[in-house]
This record gives sequence, C-alpha cells and structure tokens, in this order.
Amino acid sequence: MRQENTLGAFLLGASIFLGLGILGYLLAGAAIQYKEYERSVTVKGLSERELPADIVIWPIVFTEASNELGGLYASIEASTKKIKDFLVAKGIDANDITASTPAITDKFAQQYADAAKAEFRYTAIQTVTVYSPKVDLIRKVMTELAELGKQGIAFTGGDYQNQNEYIFTGLNKIKPEMIQEATTKAREVAVKFAEDSNSKLGKIKQATQGQFEINPRDKNNPHIKKIRVVSTVEYYLSD
Repeated sequence: MRQENTLGAFLLGASIFLGLGILGYLLAGAAIQYKEYERSVTVKGLSERELPADIVIWPIVFTEASNELGGLYASIEASTKKIKDFLVAKGIDANDITASTPAITDKFAQQYADAAKAEFRYTAIQTVTVYSPKVDLIRKVMTELAELGKQGIAFTGGDYQNQNEYIFTGLNKIKPEMIQEATTKAREVAVKFAEDSNSKLGKIKQATQGQFEINPRDKNNPHIKKIRVVSTVEYYLSD
C-alpha cells in the first residue's frame, strides 16, 4: 500500500513538473512574440503642391472730405459710381462688386480735436470690394487703378484691415491624391530603414495625418499657394 502511494505521488509530481515546463515554454514563446511586435519605426511623409488661388478679394478704399454732410455723401456716391463703372468696363462682373457703408468722422464732435485748424469738418472712408474668381484679370486691373486717381479720387492703401486676399478653394479635389502621396513617401522611408537595419517591415501600428497647410508661396506672390500635408506612420519591424 505504501509502495502504491509513493508511485502515485511520483506520477503526480512528474505531471506537475511536465505541465509547468510546457506552460513556461508557451509563455516564453508568447513573450518573444510580444517583444517582436514591440519593435517599430515611426516615419513621416510629405506631400506639397503649388497652385494658383482661385478667388481674390480686393478692397478699394478711398476718402472724401467736405464741410457739408450732404455734399460729402454726394461725393461718396459719385466716386463709388466711377469706380464701379471703371471695374465693369475692365471686364469685372457687376455682381462681384459691393460697396460698404461709409465711415464718417465729424471733427467738431471729437473731444480732443482742434476743429479750428481742420480744413474740412467731415471726412469719410469708403470701401468698394471686389470678390471674384477672375484672379488674373483682377491683378491686371489693380495696376490700372491710377487712371481713376487722375479723376480726383483719393485712394488709400497699406492698412492691415484692407489687404488684398487670395483664397484657394480646391483643397477637397486634391486631398486624396496628396494623402496617398504622403503615405507612400512615408512607407518608402520605412522600407529603407528596415533594409538598413536588417529587418522586415510589418503592418502599420498606427498612423496620423497632419493638418493641411495653405500659405502664400512667398511675400511677392501671395496669389500662388503652397499646399502641404505631413503623414506620420508607425510600422512594426521583425527579423
């Protein structure tokens, strides 16, 4: 009886030892596999385009002055009409031209102004805005505005709030192609890294797409836009 108990204990111990050995082997294999999946490389891919703007916003600002308020408004209306007629004659659509409400200043009503030295009591600033897809035409007409200056219209410029603005609206059309290009370039970099490190490139671990940036190509060519996007991709590596 004692001999049978000893044999049973031996078999039980051997079974437990064998089971622990198999479990340890499986856990070791899983750990090695997990370690392999932890190896990765993060790369970036850039896609850039230079494209012309397809919308231009051109604010034309001029000033008028008078000692009579009624006469001031009459001058504003006359100058505004001259500008609109000039623009339409140059080929700009009338629907693309708008005029804002003039900003009138009464120097007699200003607390700290020396009204006695002012030549005119009232001054006005008026803005006529062109919003048009005819970018090339508008840029040409900009250089011809001096023709109206010779007719007595006093234009102002250089104000931060009245800068010409160029807009590119075709981003959705080029987005898929640019994203694909950025991702392809990122993979090319990852493949080269894997080759140099004697590794194999695996699946994508994670990927992020940066924001699309649209900026002027340079300060002298604001009508040409540089569009760029960067994709960041992390790949698994294996031996």
